[in-house]
Amino acid sequence: MSSTDNPLFKVIFVNQGQVYEIFAKAIYQSDLWGFLEVEELVFGERTQVVVDPSEEKLKAQFDGVVRTYVPLHSIVRIDEVERLGVARISDAAGGNVMPFPMPVPPSKS
Repeated sequence: MSSTDNPLFKVIFVNQGQVYEIFAKAIYQSDLWGFLEVEELVFGERTQVVVDPSEEKLKAQFDGVVRTYVPLHSIVRIDEVERLGVARISDAAGGNVMPFPMPVPPSKS
């Protein structure tokens, strides 16, 4: 079975000053303009004694979520991967993640 039969994607995006790394089986350009649909989120199995608190926070945050919509300007990177990695949340401060420049709204004067 090739990796294209069951693709797995790592989606990295910025949300409220933090960098999220999540894994999903399906991603689509949304009908909602400017959003990416991320479906079938995948988290690591709890077979290890050591529990990663960052991954547990993500599991709790996305508990019961069927599909999430991520703004396109928040996406840092999307990779198709062969293996499931560790989903995590990390601080963007001091890193090399630069927010996408947004246009300045015109003044109403």
